[in-house]
Amino acid sequence: MKKALLLVLTIALAVLSACGNETATKDEPNNQAKEAEESKEVNLYTARHYDVDDQLYKKFEENTGIKVNVIKGEADELLERIKREGDASQADVFLTADAGRLFRAKDEGLLQSVTSDLLDEQVPENFQDDDQMWYGLTKRARVIVYNKETVKPEELSTYEALTDDKWKGRVLIRSSENIYNQSLLASFIETNGEEKAKDWAAGLVDNFARDPEGGDRDQAKAIAAGIGDVAIMNTYYLGQMLNSEDPEEVKVAESLGIFFPNQETTGTHVNVSGAGVVKSAKNKDNAIQLLEFLSSPEAQGQFAEANYEYPVNDSVEPTELLKSWGEFKEQDIPLSVLGDNNAKAILIFNEVGWK
Repeated sequence: MKKALLLVLTIALAVLSACGNETATKDEPNNQAKEAEESKEVNLYTARHYDVDDQLYKKFEENTGIKVNVIKGEADELLERIKREGDASQADVFLTADAGRLFRAKDEGLLQSVTSDLLDEQVPENFQDDDQMWYGLTKRARVIVYNKETVKPEELSTYEALTDDKWKGRVLIRSSENIYNQSLLASFIETNGEEKAKDWAAGLVDNFARDPEGGDRDQAKAIAAGIGDVAIMNTYYLGQMLNSEDPEEVKVAESLGIFFPNQETTGTHVNVSGAGVVKSAKNKDNAIQLLEFLSSPEAQGQFAEANYEYPVNDSVEPTELLKSWGEFKEQDIPLSVLGDNNAKAILIFNEVGWK
């Protein structure tokens, strides 16, 4: 009797154990599937607001099945949001214009280092962070734009020459609060030293046609309005104006010439839009895949065609419009120094009275 009872209990326990294992086995694939489904996304915080970017995100989704959730805003606002959210942040990728801003993100501990042979292949070393915390994705040159009616290109040579007396009351540029100008001066600190950089900033202030105001397009419009004769601005703005739906913008752009300064010395200043993987990223692998795609020949060609930016990927040629402006020598400096020298640049601007 006891043996029979023991046998019944043993069988019952075996059945229960089998049921438990079966339940665990059934649940496990469901959990894995759920995790896989949750990981098929990447959260992008971007300070770029271009249609071509949105088109590329859609193409990435089609290629990979990874959903790109886009949060747009101003760069400083997005950085503050990531800091405020801390480890709970949903941000996987931070994308912005200018290496100086990317340096800030790194310096404030908001980015992480990533390893990708494909990124290293597609993005030249001088357009990526020394610690692989950010990578350049598009390139733009900061050039001298001039009034074709009042200035001959042979009158132009270097950024430094714009401090000559002949340009007094003729130079237009944005304010010192603009990151593009901060990075431009930061590059001069690297190539020429602090004292010469300060002399340049002071000399340019003496030759301003007006107190700095507005964006790059506004400098172009001020030339057309006769306020000044030359301006320092990024190339892609002129490309956008030449292809604008506003006929007045097209007319302004057509009246201007582009000159690449410092071809016989340090080269024309270039900067990037770029991105890094956020330190608290929940979808790191997907984030890296997105950066790899945006630096691929396919995406680089679209950036150039639609937004008139130079490709960072050396395997991709500039568009016909960009080629029509001519080839040029670039500043040969790692863009990470633009962030390193940013504080010095701001101090110099304050000292020389560049508003």
